[in-house]
Amino acid sequence: MSKSTSGSQIPERVLLGPGPSTVDQRVLRAMSRPLVGHLDPEFLQLMDATQEMLRQVMGTDNRMTFAISGTGSAGMEASIVNLVEPGDRVVVVVCGVFGVRLAEQARRNGAEVVTVEGEWGTPVEPTVVADAIAAGDTKVVAVVHAETSTGVLQPLDEIIAATHAQDALVVVDAVTSLGGHPVHLDDWGVDVCYSGTQKCLSCPPGLAPVSFNDRALERVKNRRTPVRSWYLDVGLLDGYWGQDRAYHHTAPISMAYALHEALSMVCEEGLEARHERHRRHHLGLVAGLEAMGMRMQVENPEHRLWSLNAVRVPEGVDEAAVRGELLMRFGIEIGGGLGPLAGQIWRIGLMGASSTENNVLLVLAALEAALHRQGCATSPGAGVAAAIAALATD
Repeated sequence: MSKSTSGSQIPERVLLGPGPSTVDQRVLRAMSRPLVGHLDPEFLQLMDATQEMLRQVMGTDNRMTFAISGTGSAGMEASIVNLVEPGDRVVVVVCGVFGVRLAEQARRNGAEVVTVEGEWGTPVEPTVVADAIAAGDTKVVAVVHAETSTGVLQPLDEIIAATHAQDALVVVDAVTSLGGHPVHLDDWGVDVCYSGTQKCLSCPPGLAPVSFNDRALERVKNRRTPVRSWYLDVGLLDGYWGQDRAYHHTAPISMAYALHEALSMVCEEGLEARHERHRRHHLGLVAGLEAMGMRMQVENPEHRLWSLNAVRVPEGVDEAAVRGELLMRFGIEIGGGLGPLAGQIWRIGLMGASSTENNVLLVLAALEAALHRQGCATSPGAGVAAAIAALATD
């Protein structure tokens, strides 16, 4: 029998995969604060402060902005299950795994789902999406802003305009963009948005920030049928997060402490400075990878995520072996490809506290060593040198 690993034996990793990201000690210390009840006056004040900081980070004045007790996937499900009724026509933009999941969520809620699909590694053309929206009585349009499986940043403005032209509601997945890329829900006209805590917010996984505007809440209020999920019913959750403070479920107190502290750190850094930090380190990493002879999965720099970098695996390289060596020899986690891109790309996350100059140089040097062991020749030190130059000039 193999022995189980105790907590004291779990090694520290440099988390540069698609999530979770590194969590600052301030956040970990916050999680150790004494527990109070989920209706304790002190905890209710913390909830209020958390909501206000979420509004700042999400760029919204939406009253119903809060954190679902669950991971980002719970935020996805909450967004769909509240808006979609059986028979509704739902258009889903798909250029990666999480667009596929959105479509499946809508199908399971009885929707007539129309998918608009693009090549994995490129954004979907907005005009094609607009045509699909206008082709029927569309109720909801769902789109992933930051596709974690491919590294694509999807342009939203034309899609949102086409959605509202049909009086439909737009749902945006900002799981890998919130806190690392600009997100402006009110300025953009987003009706519902969901995210996760474990990416650019650098909080442990377990909560899903969501925001519903008044148009979306009105749609929920006037549903023909009850929301299929009791736990994720935004009307019931409003009773807890709103002024009534009615009991709904036992909130994960320690995770709420963590999110409050993580958001405090985001606000202290400042959103513009935080976004610039992610952009700068992304550019340094890309410069290093390209100097090593590799190419990015997303060819157009304007459509690349700063927080999640998808790079093509060189011909003849065992991508899983390289990831294994990075993890076991250097203690660095990066991700592999999903779906059609399995075995073809590496996904290198520079999210939140993991987005540092040190980590850019560290992963490039370790990757060079692992590729050398695979017999993949790269000019010694070329990646690190190019990254240093890019970081200095930028």
